[in-house]
Amino acid sequence: MIRIARSTVVMAFPLFLSSAHAQCDRWQQRVEYTMQVSLDHRDHRFQGTTRLVYSNNSPDTLNEVFFHLYFNAFQPGSEMDVRSRTIEDPDERIGGRIAELEPHQVGRSVVSDFKQDGRHADLTPMGTVLKVSLPRPLLPKRTSTFEFSFTGQVPVQIRRSGRDNVEQVAYSMAQWYPKLAEYDARGWHAYPYVGREFHGVWGDFDVTLEMDSAFTIAATGVLQNASEIGHGYPTGKRGLKRPAGDRLRWHFVAKNVHDLAWVADRDFVHTITQVPDGPELHFFHKDGPEYEAVWKELPAYMVRSFEHMSTNFGKYPWPQYSFVQGGDGGMEYPMLTMITGKRRLGSLVGVSVHESVHSWYHGVLASNEGRFAWMDEGFTEYAGSEVMQALFPRDGDPHAGSMAGYQALVKSGHHEPASIHADHFLTNKGYGATAYSFGEMFVYQLGAVIGEEKLKEGLRRYFDVCGFKHPEPIDFERVLEKGSGLELDWYFDEWINTTRTLDLGIRAVLGVGDSTTIEIERLEDQLMPVDIEVEFRDGTRRYYHVPLSLTRGAKSFGSDRYPFTVLAPWTWTYPSYSFSIPMALGAIRSITIDPLHRTADMDRNNDRVEFPNGSTGFARP
Repeated sequence: MIRIARSTVVMAFPLFLSSAHAQCDRWQQRVEYTMQVSLDHRDHRFQGTTRLVYSNNSPDTLNEVFFHLYFNAFQPGSEMDVRSRTIEDPDERIGGRIAELEPHQVGRSVVSDFKQDGRHADLTPMGTVLKVSLPRPLLPKRTSTFEFSFTGQVPVQIRRSGRDNVEQVAYSMAQWYPKLAEYDARGWHAYPYVGREFHGVWGDFDVTLEMDSAFTIAATGVLQNASEIGHGYPTGKRGLKRPAGDRLRWHFVAKNVHDLAWVADRDFVHTITQVPDGPELHFFHKDGPEYEAVWKELPAYMVRSFEHMSTNFGKYPWPQYSFVQGGDGGMEYPMLTMITGKRRLGSLVGVSVHESVHSWYHGVLASNEGRFAWMDEGFTEYAGSEVMQALFPRDGDPHAGSMAGYQALVKSGHHEPASIHADHFLTNKGYGATAYSFGEMFVYQLGAVIGEEKLKEGLRRYFDVCGFKHPEPIDFERVLEKGSGLELDWYFDEWINTTRTLDLGIRAVLGVGDSTTIEIERLEDQLMPVDIEVEFRDGTRRYYHVPLSLTRGAKSFGSDRYPFTVLAPWTWTYPSYSFSIPMALGAIRSITIDPLHRTADMDRNNDRVEFPNGSTGFARP
C-alpha cells in the first residue's frame, strides 16, 4: 500500500543567507621563539636555551602556563608506554618497545632555570607536560618574555621522532623541544603525549642548531647562513668557505608556523626544484641505489601536486617545503615532512602527496588535531585523492575508498563518534578509520547535500578566510552555509556527534494509468537528501532530487553529471516519502536511489528495483 506523503512540486528556494563573510574571527595567542641548541651525536644528548615572547591575546589573566615535553613519552612506564601495551589493538610500531628501553635509549626532556621577565618561576613536571606557575600574572592583551634552559636525550626511534630509524636515518627531531601548549576559548590544551596528533600556537621561530659538520640538516624554515653551510643549499658562491672547526651552526627562520622539526644524517643527498609561482622544494634522501631510482622522479610529481593544490584549494604561503627521509612512515610538520624512503614510485608519490597536502590543513588551517582529528586527516585525504587523480588519471570515483572504509568501520563494531578526542578512541583501528575514511567521506558527501560546485567553492573559501585561525567544525559549517544558502547544522551535528548510519530504500512502486508513484523510506536513523534515477525502456533517464526539509533549500546542480528535477522537500519526521512522475510503469526499466553513489548508504541492495515487462509494481514486504 502506497501512502502519498508529499505531492510532486518543483520548487525554487531563495538563498536566505548572505554571501560569505569571514569566519574564525576569534583571538589567537602568539609566540616568538629564539633558540640556541647543541647536539652531541656521541651520546645523543642536546642542550639549549630558549627566549620565548608570549602574547596573551585572550580576555583572561593567566597565572600559569603549560609546556609539552614530548620526549618523556619514550620512557618505561610513561602514558604512551602503558597505552600502547593495553589498548585492544596495539600499534605494531610501538607495542612493548618503550617498556624495553635501556637508560641510554630512552627519551628525556628537562627544563630548568625558568624566568618570566627576569623573575624565577616554579616548575611542576607532569610526565610529558610541564606546569609553570608564573611569578607575575600575565594580564589580557599583555606580553611576557620567558627564558629557560633545557636538556634532552634523543630516544631510539619508536614513534615519529628519535634516532636511527628503520632506514638508519640518524636523527628525526620532531616534538623535540619544550613547546608551549595552546590556550584558546576552551582553556589550555596541555594533552599528555600518548601517541596521537598535535596542536600549537602560531608564531615565529629563530633557531640555531649546532652539531658535527658531517651531518646534513633539513628543517622547518629557511636556512639563513647557507653561504657558511653548503650541504646542497645554494650558497651563491663558487667556493664555499666554512667556519673553522668540526661543528657547524645552522640558522633557520620560520615565520607564522606552529611547530618546528628537523632531520639530520651524514649520508643525505640534497636536491632542489622550483614550483612555478610557488615554493622552492627540497628533497633529502639517503645515498644509495635503492633510493636513487625513485627519488629522482619525485620532484616532477611534487611540482604538479603543489600547483594543483594552490590552484584548487588555496595558495601555499611559505617560500619552501622539504621532503625528508626519516621518521616511521609519514608525518607532517610545517614546511617539512618526514617519510620513509624505501618505496616503489607509486607509494613514494602517494605518501609525499598526502603529507604535503597536510600543509594546507595541518599547516595553514591547523585545527586542533586532538579534538578534531577528522578535520586534519579527512580534509587531507579528500584533497589528496583529488591530487592523485590528477597525477594518475583512472576511471572511477577517487573517493570511493573512503566510502568503503567508513562502511567497513561501521560493520567492524569499532565505530565511535568523530567528536571523541583522538587519544580516547577505544581502538587504533577505530581512530584511524574515523580520522581518515570517515573524514574524507564527510567532506565528499557534502557534495550530495550542497552541490559539487558549492563544495569546491566552499573548500577554497574556507582556506582563505580561516587560514592561521585554528578553525573548528562550526567555522567550516558556516562557510558552506553562507556559500550555499542552505542550513547544515543537522548534517554536522548528526554525522559528527553520533554513530547513526544511513540506509534509504525503495519501499514501493505503483503504476496508475499514465503515472507512476514511487515511495522511498528511511530504514536507519541518519538523515540525508536523496537523488533518484529513473531509467526508461527506450534508454533515456530522468533524475530527481528530494531535498531534506531541514536544509531549507536544495543543492546547486551546476557541475553535476546529470540535470535533476527538484521535488518538494522530505519533512524529516516522516519515515517515508512519495512522489509521482507522469510516466506509465510499463515504460520504466529501473529505479535507483543515489545512482552516483555519493552518500554512505549502508545497504545498496534496497536502492534499486528493476521491472520486467508486464510488471504491475513493487512493494517491499
